[in-house]
Amino acid sequence: MSETILAAEPTIRLAAFLGILAVMALWEVAAPRRRREIPRVVRWTNNLALVVLDTAILRLTFPIVAVGLAVMAEDHGWGLFNNVNAPVWVAIVASMLLLDLAIYLQHVMFHAIPGLWRLHRMHHADLEFDTTTGLRFHPVEILISMGIKLAVVASLGPPAIAVLLFEVLLNATALFNHANIDLPRPVDRVLRLFVVTPDMHRVHHSVDPRETNSNYGFNLPWWDRLLGTYIAQPARGHQGMEIGIEQFRTRRDLWLDRMLIQPVRGPASGHALDPRITSKETPE
Repeated sequence: MSETILAAEPTIRLAAFLGILAVMALWEVAAPRRRREIPRVVRWTNNLALVVLDTAILRLTFPIVAVGLAVMAEDHGWGLFNNVNAPVWVAIVASMLLLDLAIYLQHVMFHAIPGLWRLHRMHHADLEFDTTTGLRFHPVEILISMGIKLAVVASLGPPAIAVLLFEVLLNATALFNHANIDLPRPVDRVLRLFVVTPDMHRVHHSVDPRETNSNYGFNLPWWDRLLGTYIAQPARGHQGMEIGIEQFRTRRDLWLDRMLIQPVRGPASGHALDPRITSKETPE
């Protein structure tokens, strides 16, 4: 069973990625939440080129990824769930919840540590917010994130199917919650009780650092609510808010070459522990 999952993983993930990306792109055209100011050709070509680069570097650097490690852990008896007598469904659900919590905590860490924020702020430097923003991560951040994920998988020993489901779900929700789509407000209010919605995550991409350092969840919204990092709406509203960070605000900064050198340009301001932010009250 595990070997079958491992063999099917690349096809499943690629099909899910392309399918959801296409659906979100069409939805953005049909019902956009915010007006687009920058031509798609500028942002999309560079954001998608970054995905190709990230994937190539990841595959060359890591001989094994999360699902493969889960299979290996099962074969060798590594990790929590390979050493406790729990029903399979309990192991699957618990593994997916704990993996999601790990991603939330990792996200908080990338905002709190100045050196990591230098890497992560490239994701926030996008001047518009759409489904391709969910793909825009610096290659070094991708490598660090994979290292953390592998450590969590080795510690938990989750079923391989749980890791595959989590990976597909995480990619799907990242494309969804970054999408520039106009969900009806009542639908958003109900949906954000169970999953991070675009309106909830858009707050996290506000140029206001107090809002940037909130709403860290990618998939489940519960960690933000439980741990006090939730802000319901941007102070200036979704139409009035400004997307991005205080640095890198020219269209030239959206090009791949400029994105890759952003970690070494300018001060690491705007992170969660920046005294200029922590000394101010968080907006309602």
